[in-house]
Amino acid sequence: QVQLVESGGGLVQPGGSLRLSCAASGTIFNIYAMGWYRQAPGKQRELVARITGGGTTTYADSVKGRFTIARDYAKDTSFLQMNSLKPEDTAVYSCNADHRNRYGIPSNYWGQGTQVTVSS
Repeated sequence: QVQLVESGGGLVQPGGSLRLSCAASGTIFNIYAMGWYRQAPGKQRELVARITGGGTTTYADSVKGRFTIARDYAKDTSFLQMNSLKPEDTAVYSCNADHRNRYGIPSNYWGQGTQVTVSS
């Protein structure tokens, strides 16, 4: 089992910045991708950003140029730097990890989520 713990959420004014962190722990063999998703009230959960083991990144169009995903491979931790935040970025942000065990069997894990509120 892999556990994911997010941190760094909070309240920020429009135009401000926040940095989210996601630390993985447990029985880790190979986390080949980590991502951040968000869900606003009344909306479906959406992919915000994702980074693979090779460093390939994917971003939602709505955050391109403002958010940056990074990963510390040695510490099995991912980061989401969020700049120029807008009220529409308000959501619960959840960390996600794609894992494969020593036999190549894939599994997917979620963190508990952290609230990000952008408001003046």
